[in-house]
Amino acid sequence: MCRVETDRDEIDEILYRRHTGSQGGVGQSTWDDRQKATFVNRTGKGGKLNVADEIETRLKAAGLLPKKGRIPRSNLNRLLSGEAFRNRVGISTAKGRFEFIRTEEASLKALARIADDLAHRRKTLDDVWDVDKKSEYLNELDTEGVLPTAADLLTSGPLKSAKAVKTVGPATVPLASSAPGNVVSLGASRSSKPPRRTKLILHHDYGIAWTGRLQRQRSIWEELQFKLDLNEHPNAIAVLCRVLLELSVDNYIKQTKLTTAAENDALVKKLVACAEDLNTRGKVDKRYVEVVRKARTMDAIVSVDTLNKYVHSSNLAPTGEHLCALWDTFSELVVNCLNE
Repeated sequence: MCRVETDRDEIDEILYRRHTGSQGGVGQSTWDDRQKATFVNRTGKGGKLNVADEIETRLKAAGLLPKKGRIPRSNLNRLLSGEAFRNRVGISTAKGRFEFIRTEEASLKALARIADDLAHRRKTLDDVWDVDKKSEYLNELDTEGVLPTAADLLTSGPLKSAKAVKTVGPATVPLASSAPGNVVSLGASRSSKPPRRTKLILHHDYGIAWTGRLQRQRSIWEELQFKLDLNEHPNAIAVLCRVLLELSVDNYIKQTKLTTAAENDALVKKLVACAEDLNTRGKVDKRYVEVVRKARTMDAIVSVDTLNKYVHSSNLAPTGEHLCALWDTFSELVVNCLNE
């Protein structure tokens, strides 16, 4: 029996029940973890934390709720279904709880504008339906200066001196005789080393909103993050790192219609141009721009020239340590460029 449904919210609800529903799995068509995560990230359904509810509570406390109309929570949850989108408005749920990662004032200003747009139907489901539409809307707000910037980044307060503790398994016990700030850990060897890094891209969520046009970039990213080993495949990693870097800045140049660089320019020129534009838009600070500019220096430890030689030279072989240094330097730029 076939069912025709035109309501997009209803379609998502059916898909959610069909593939992630409860009832002990009765009637459920199995999705793997990645497929479920993709669906939840697109729609906002299935998350334990109701982001829209958290936002509405905070807007109400600040007296910033829309004067007329109710906030359509399903649309707000859909818009902020991915961590990348939440980060752009200054919030995060990465730790399983709602928290601000930009100043509360700047974040609430952005959230109030979004709530008002949705409540007054200036933006509807069609405007937050998929990743491209969400990015388009948030880019509009960014251009208007509504979204928080790097200048609004929260700074941690002075560290509080904690009582020394003795760790016994998962529990901690205060040590009254120890000096403040000391920590004694039982069972931990002083000579223990951190685990060896085996992949170029670390295994955590970088908050990238993967759109359809980024299929090639995502494929390369996942090979570098999950498949290729630094010790076993340094040459393949060096080449793919170079490709990912260029495809990322090309995406930024195209999406932002950047005039200070073109896709046919040398990679180093594109890197600097993108970093400078990101700084102008408040995405990265001046210190990071200087780091990227130093990549123009041919004898620098981290330079584009070295990365190019890894691809074209038969005499220079990449090492895992140096590849990690290169990636750790440019990863912030890559993530920002992919999120355009």
